[in-house]
Amino acid sequence: MAPSLPVTIRTVRRDDFNAWLPLWAGYNQFYGRFGPTALADDITAMTWSRFFDAYEPVHALVAESGGELVGLTHHLYHRSTTRIEPVCYLQDLFTAESVRGRGVGKALIEAVYEQAQAAGSTRVYWQTHKTNATAMRLYDQVAENLRAEVYAKPL
Repeated sequence: MAPSLPVTIRTVRRDDFNAWLPLWAGYNQFYGRFGPTALADDITAMTWSRFFDAYEPVHALVAESGGELVGLTHHLYHRSTTRIEPVCYLQDLFTAESVRGRGVGKALIEAVYEQAQAAGSTRVYWQTHKTNATAMRLYDQVAENLRAEVYAKPL
């Protein structure tokens, strides 16, 4: 295992767009969203704008090391029928390939935990593709695997 990387986790800023965009593109490519299945530019633009809209429950954190962005996470809050408090969904998590295995992903997850707790949430959850074995090794260290299956239907 590579040594931990000195990293600062912080809220994304408007002037981070050009550094955030390649990480966002890498995340989408990892999940097969490129070529004909790529996200439309208007989705990326809307996602970015939501981070800075006080009326949106969508938030972004970035990992910075050596003056460069090396990771991102996006999370949002929603109501639940099983809790009074809002629930935090960690929707996106990505680190640059050059820093994987050096604690950046874990630091981003822990920062989401801190923000969710400060927002009054009592639960953070996320999902990953069942073939993402590398990420799941980390996830097994920082959370409980509920063994849930996810179903979706495009409308």
